[in-house]
Amino acid sequence: MEEDNFDRRKSHKYRDNKSPERQHRRHNSNSDDDRRKRPRHDRRDNSRHPSSNLDSDHQWGGTKDSSSDKKPVVKKEEPNFETTGKLAEDTNTFNGVVIKYSEPAEARKPKRRWRLYPFKGEKQLPVLHIHRQSGYLLGRDRKVADIPIDHPSCSKQHAALQYRLISAKKDGRHVRCIRPYIIDLESANGTYVNNQRIDSKKYVELMEKDVIKFGFSSREYVLLHEHSTDSGDDDSLAEDNPNEESNAD
Repeated sequence: MEEDNFDRRKSHKYRDNKSPERQHRRHNSNSDDDRRKRPRHDRRDNSRHPSSNLDSDHQWGGTKDSSSDKKPVVKKEEPNFETTGKLAEDTNTFNGVVIKYSEPAEARKPKRRWRLYPFKGEKQLPVLHIHRQSGYLLGRDRKVADIPIDHPSCSKQHAALQYRLISAKKDGRHVRCIRPYIIDLESANGTYVNNQRIDSKKYVELMEKDVIKFGFSSREYVLLHEHSTDSGDDDSLAEDNPNEESNAD
């Protein structure tokens, strides 16, 4: 009995290693070792890691140009401190209407009592006293006009009568006096002095007995003053005031 067990152990001990059964076991053990040594694949979502998207910057044949995806740089608007003209409109507004005309620096109230004598054909109309202020606005808009002109051919702000302090010569010496001027405010149908149309936005000096017309109106305005005579002499230079300085050109 003991001999049988010895023979059985012996036969097992000296069994051929190259037997199919032995090789099969060795193969299975090797495969298990390889499985342990084989690196694990990371099953986590690679999209969460920036490093996993490195290939997204590459295209076939070269590197992806990231500059094409950048938005154009918009220049920030800088503050603009230039005038808009709104302040000038507010300061030169009367009865909600923006006045087209502003008096010059040499504007003065006259000492002589000038008058306008309107005529419609042969009929004389009420006299207009125009010596109480330095300037008068004439036009069809009664909200702002100092002297209304109701003819449809006249503009809302047609012209302005302005008194100005100027320098003049009298008897070979320079004197200062206040003279009447008229200026057309770019009216549609013009302003006429002695039947001659005057240029727009230019002062035209008026003389005693000048006749003024506006647009296509038949109404005429004759300029006179309280000391007007038939001699034709213009004595307006008598308004000499040596204490005032002239600001006229």
